[in-house]
Amino acid sequence: MNDLYLMSLAEAVRRLASGEISSEAYVRSLLARIDQIEHQVQAWQLLDRERALEAAREVDRRLQAGRMPGALHGVPIGVKDIIDVKGMATSMGSPIYQRYVPEMNAEVVDRLHAAGAVVLGKTVTTEFAFLVPNKTHNPWNIAHTPGGSSSGSAAAVATGMAPAAIGTQTNGSIIRPAAFCGIVGYKPGKGVLSTDGILPFSPTLDQPGVFARSVEDAALLVAHLAHSRWTISPQIGPLKHAPRLVAVRGPTWQLAEPDQRTRFATDIAVLREAAAIVDEVELPASFNDAHRTHRIIMLYEGASASRAVRASYPEGLSEMLRKALEEGDRISTSEYERAMRKREVLHRDFSRLLDDYDAVVTPPAAGEAPASLDSTGDPSFCTIWTLLGVPAVTVPTGVGSRGMPLGLQVIGNQGESNHLLATAMWCERQLPFRQLIARERAG
Repeated sequence: MNDLYLMSLAEAVRRLASGEISSEAYVRSLLARIDQIEHQVQAWQLLDRERALEAAREVDRRLQAGRMPGALHGVPIGVKDIIDVKGMATSMGSPIYQRYVPEMNAEVVDRLHAAGAVVLGKTVTTEFAFLVPNKTHNPWNIAHTPGGSSSGSAAAVATGMAPAAIGTQTNGSIIRPAAFCGIVGYKPGKGVLSTDGILPFSPTLDQPGVFARSVEDAALLVAHLAHSRWTISPQIGPLKHAPRLVAVRGPTWQLAEPDQRTRFATDIAVLREAAAIVDEVELPASFNDAHRTHRIIMLYEGASASRAVRASYPEGLSEMLRKALEEGDRISTSEYERAMRKREVLHRDFSRLLDDYDAVVTPPAAGEAPASLDSTGDPSFCTIWTLLGVPAVTVPTGVGSRGMPLGLQVIGNQGESNHLLATAMWCERQLPFRQLIARERAG
């Protein structure tokens, strides 16, 4: 049964809950897959094999005793290494925290356990979930970055080492690595998933989310992680009609590589052929300085959140992170407050933009994953949507000239995650990744 690692999350949930397969067998299949490929990809910061196997055996015993299975019964999940798991070292991608072992779970981990899931291990993050690369390689080509900061979560899911994983995004840390690794990334928006027990960088911008191999799987996981006041359906209902989409190139379009521009145009054409209305629209002029607004908020809050750590460990940070936080120290309170007010203006302008549309579509990144492990790539195609705190999904739609994945980012309005997921699934079905790759390589 070593091929169990190939299952989707949804299939695994069905087969585990029915007793067709055991959680222990599933975990062992994933561990065998990890043994096969982890030395090349290096997605895991910490794997506690015995803990995962014992947790799997416990959920198996519960099912055998006739207890109702949880919604994620026995499913192993990867957890980004800035998210607290009780009794499991959480290093934040930094030597400063190498000996930190939390005494409590993050709320999202408690929700995983309540749903019957098994924490497989901690996935690699960049330093403090910022830009400094860690050890993870892109599974499509190990000379390329997997993106960041949720590097290990993306790579683990892309290689079948986990059916799904949790990450976080403060700029482009879910959408970009998912796009670079050819999988689905879903950031459900500000406030949908709790940040309690997660290393804060920018409380205004920090947003947990998930990695999976389909929109269906991403929705299923988030449905059982979300605050009770947010209703995310574990099963996505179909759209009643082909969607009305607004294609946005945005203020950083000049950074898009030729392959990404071609991919975006092709994706739009395919969606139109499938009866979607896709209007190509410029963002309002108010968005021209949105990236600067994001940077002010991110670095001001990051500098504040890290001040005590920097005072205690002045030599413990990389030069890149130290300089960024020092830039945050120089931002005045009045400049920060202006940026926060500007963010509210952009919220209103974005909501008006979507008045007549189901979603925005735009590239998830400037292009393919860079052929370097010295950078995690450019996050700027995600920045605006993170600043707004709105839900976003990326789906893989093809490969570029270097054989690395490209995708399409689908963005909705705050509080409309179910409709966004239905729209993203519709797009995913019109742009089937594996079939598109086979067709393009043949022709």
